[in-house]
Amino acid sequence: MSYTPRILAFAGSLRAESYNKKLVKIAASGAEAAGARVTIIDLSEYRLPIFDEDLEKADGMPVNGRKLKDLMLANEGLLLACPEYNSSITAVLKNTIDWTSRAQNGEPALACYRGKTAVIMSASPGALGGLRGLVTVRSILGNIQVTVLPNQIAIAKANEAFGPDGNLLDEAKQKAVLGLGETLARTLAKLHA
Repeated sequence: MSYTPRILAFAGSLRAESYNKKLVKIAASGAEAAGARVTIIDLSEYRLPIFDEDLEKADGMPVNGRKLKDLMLANEGLLLACPEYNSSITAVLKNTIDWTSRAQNGEPALACYRGKTAVIMSASPGALGGLRGLVTVRSILGNIQVTVLPNQIAIAKANEAFGPDGNLLDEAKQKAVLGLGETLARTLAKLHA
């Protein structure tokens, strides 16, 4: 691969032992093995207030919002592991999207989303693995001009799915999640070469 894709990877969770944090690391390994440069972040290190236009008007973009925007602007791809809370997207993921989608300092609208390519995945103790939440995430990202690849994975019974090393116990599922990262890396290489 002559072009090195740049990918930002994170989970829409704050919990230290999040299944989705484990899942996104697996996909990131697949992307790195395919030649991408992956930056993995933890949203718990980028805490943001709930988005409020009055707060934005009074205080501007929070420092962590600007840091997240800069990370997104520096990468062409997104690997997102999206927990499902009550059949939908998590508050932290939605709030991250809401803050970072705001135009600032003459930037065009949706500057850190327009033209990006993403892969989404989820892990949940439930029987559907977070699949219902992925529908919402796909819709939101599509509406803010992110191309979301059709490949996605939802890992059911996540509380039983991971080994002590953070990898999936089921070899086929492990390979499939690695494949998500590889697919994103190869797609970005073709798009940006």
